[in-house]
Amino acid sequence: MNLRPEQRSWPAALLPLVAAMACIIGLLWGTASGMVMLWWRSETFTHAFLVPPMVMWLAWRKRDEVMRLVPRPAYWVLLPIAALAVVWLFGELMAVNALTHLSLVAMLVLTVPAVLGTEVALTLLFPLCFAFFAVPIGEFALPVLMQWTADFTVAALRLSGVPVFREGLRFVIPTGSWSVVEACSGVRYLMASFMVGSLFAYLNYQSTRRRIIFMGVSLLLPILANWVRAYMIVMLGHLSNNVIATGVDHIVYGWVFFGVVIMGLFTIGARWAEPEPAAPGHGEPAQLSNGSAALVGGPVWASAALVALLAAVPSIGLMQLDRAKPTMPSVQLSLPEAGGGAWVSSPPLALAWRPDYKGPVATASRTYTASPYSVGLIAYYYRQQGDQSKLVSSVNFVLRADDFGWNHTSTLNRRIDGPTGMTPTTVREINALGAEQSLKPARDRLKVWLVYWVDGEWTASDLMAKWWTARSRLAGRGDDGAAVLMYALDDEAGGAERALKAFWHDNRGPIEARLRAARDGTN
Repeated sequence: MNLRPEQRSWPAALLPLVAAMACIIGLLWGTASGMVMLWWRSETFTHAFLVPPMVMWLAWRKRDEVMRLVPRPAYWVLLPIAALAVVWLFGELMAVNALTHLSLVAMLVLTVPAVLGTEVALTLLFPLCFAFFAVPIGEFALPVLMQWTADFTVAALRLSGVPVFREGLRFVIPTGSWSVVEACSGVRYLMASFMVGSLFAYLNYQSTRRRIIFMGVSLLLPILANWVRAYMIVMLGHLSNNVIATGVDHIVYGWVFFGVVIMGLFTIGARWAEPEPAAPGHGEPAQLSNGSAALVGGPVWASAALVALLAAVPSIGLMQLDRAKPTMPSVQLSLPEAGGGAWVSSPPLALAWRPDYKGPVATASRTYTASPYSVGLIAYYYRQQGDQSKLVSSVNFVLRADDFGWNHTSTLNRRIDGPTGMTPTTVREINALGAEQSLKPARDRLKVWLVYWVDGEWTASDLMAKWWTARSRLAGRGDDGAAVLMYALDDEAGGAERALKAFWHDNRGPIEARLRAARDGTN
């Protein structure tokens, strides 16, 4: 089809759109590449590789409708893009991947109405919303989903007449012991089901009500199915005396069951499918008069340039902050050989436990004794935090769910009084029971206190630690921080709590002095 020059509105509009998106990705390349690496490393987010081609295909299906519209930039959309740029900056300062990834995708999505106009964006509403499935977010739901799975499985086993002894996420039945770990949470099923269910609803229904109902079912069904799957796996193992449904079979049966459930969902959902309305006749692209051709070229390129500029400002600002930060020597972290009060160094506690913290620039540990108490101390120090090295991260564990030597029983926050003249501190307390001597009363009882030291202050809150890190970076003081863990073996009389309180009272000052020395390079 030969188009007159004034009719070629869409080629003239798509080029600045692609250029603006390319600028955003290039300027925020660290965020974009980090997001793709998460897709590659985590099986939970592997489905995200399908999102970009699916978005392009969904948009291509709407090409006839789109090309009947005249591209008119919506300059007011630049305001939310500017707000997202600020959110991205704070996400970088706080090292919160969820914020940076979400901001990047949202900026790319909003580039469409900013450059092409709101009419075009509304026509492409579902493809643009579908792009958010590329954001690798959702692992925050792991603890809740694991807890729900354990609750249902134990309740179903008891209703089936199987006696169960439960501690946290682990339980024992007559034929063996089982544990709900991350792979049992169902979060992978949930994300895959919701993405595919949303696509199915969009392609097969025309009614907004039916689409919302089906998407809701696709969100709830995998949760219920995962509960049933976990129960079936345990029952199969129990009835076969652990001959089947263990090892690799455990995973294979789980995915087979999930596949059957999803196919059943689509089969039933297809019964209420609504035919797509007949497409209007193929028309030519929107035509502009000779005198109005500039309505496409000039304003669209201007809007694209403004979008790129808004993406560049926080990126440049972040680089300036990093350049303004003084060069610091390598971190030298040490703990006092003799603690405050009556505490003295002693041999390490005989514990088959070790926290799992990724990428600290320095680590120090020591054990102290003040009769009759013994307390272990570990400090993980972080500087120049990034994707692979963060003080507060979902990959840092005081106690891993797959550490089968321990049963995690509880986590709570405790407010602890400090020495005279020092403000009280809130610590995160993690309690666990040793699992080596299953069900025997002689099992070890472990109590761990976790507290963050950031910008010279103490907190047990992940959110506050992130915020203080951003505040410190904005003030030009860098992003130094440390995770301090104190631990003790407990007894029936609660000796660990008294030991940890006494240790913190006597040693908070000396510990803080060593952390400040590590930050200032005066160790």
